[in-house]
Amino acid sequence: MTCEPRAVGIAGTGSYVPPRVLTNLDLEKMVDTSDDWIRTRTGIRERRIADPEVATSDLGEAAARAALESAGVGPADIDLVIVATVTPDTAFPSTASILQQRLDIPRPTAFDLNVGCTGFVYGLAVAREMIATGAYQRALIIGSETLSRITDWNDRSTCVLFGDGSGAAVVSPVTEGGILAYSLGNDGTNAEALKLRAGGSRMPTTPETVAGRLHYLTMNGPEVFKFAVRALTDSCEEAVARAGLSMSDMDVVIPHQANMRIIEAAVRRLNIPSERFICNLDRYGNTSAASIPIALDETVREGRIKRGDHVLLSSFGAGLSWGSMVIRW
Repeated sequence: MTCEPRAVGIAGTGSYVPPRVLTNLDLEKMVDTSDDWIRTRTGIRERRIADPEVATSDLGEAAARAALESAGVGPADIDLVIVATVTPDTAFPSTASILQQRLDIPRPTAFDLNVGCTGFVYGLAVAREMIATGAYQRALIIGSETLSRITDWNDRSTCVLFGDGSGAAVVSPVTEGGILAYSLGNDGTNAEALKLRAGGSRMPTTPETVAGRLHYLTMNGPEVFKFAVRALTDSCEEAVARAGLSMSDMDVVIPHQANMRIIEAAVRRLNIPSERFICNLDRYGNTSAASIPIALDETVREGRIKRGDHVLLSSFGAGLSWGSMVIRW
C-alpha cells in the first residue's frame, strides 16, 4: 500500500530591504554612466544597499519573521530551514544555521542552497518534495542577498544592476491547490558567463587575488541575456504543461527581476498579457535569490493574488540554472 503525496503550498510570505537607497543619479557620481543609459538598458532606477555592519542573515531574519507572522505560526512549528544565497555570512556554518539560532527554531534540518538567482525556486521545490512525503511538516524558505559585497563598484557594466534584500515563505501542507508543478535545470557548459573567480578552493584568497579585484562577480552580459530569455520561456512552458494548464490560465507571473528587456522578451514569447507580469525591478534592481520572494510578498500584500489564482514563478541564474513553478493559490 502506498500513500498519496500531500498537497503543499505557501502559507505565508515576508520580505525586507535595507533603508539605504542608491539611485542612478548617485551612480553617475561613482562611475562613467548615466540615469538614461541605465533605465533604457535595464529598467532600473534605484536599488537598496545594506549598511557595512549588516549581513545576509540580518536581512533574512527580518523577512523570515514577517513570513512566520503572515503564516500565523511560530518558530517551534518549523522543522526545515532552507536559505538560498550566494552571499552567505560565512562559508560555514551555513546562513541557515545562523538563522535557525537567531529565530530560535528548535533543532530543524537547516542548510543553504547556492544556485544564484534561481535559488528560491529551487528551495520551494525541495521543500515541496520533503513535505509531500510526510518527512517534514513545515518549512521556512529564505532568499537573502548582500550582493553589494561582491559587486565591483568600479565596473560600470555590473555595478548598476545589483542590490540587497531578502524574501521568505512558509511552506506547509494545504487542503487544495498549492505547488502544482515545476521545471528545474542547469547547463554548466556556459557557467563561466556568471562567476565569482576567487575565494574558493580553485583560487584561494591571497594578497594577489585581493589586489587583482578577483573577489567581485563578473558577467558576460550578452551570453547571460541570450540564455535567460530562452531558459525562462522554455521552463515556463514546461512547468505549465506539467501542471496540465495553458499560459492563458496564468493569472500572475513573477519573473526574476534582472533586466526589463528580458522580461519584455518573455512577455512576447509566452503570449501572456503584460499586465499579469509583476515587476519591481525599477526599485530594487537584481537581488538574486531574494528577487522572486520580495516580488511575491509585495504582490500578496497588495492583494493582487487571490485565492484560486494560478501563479507562475520563473528564474534563471548562475550555473547557468533555471527554474519555473506553477502554484494554485
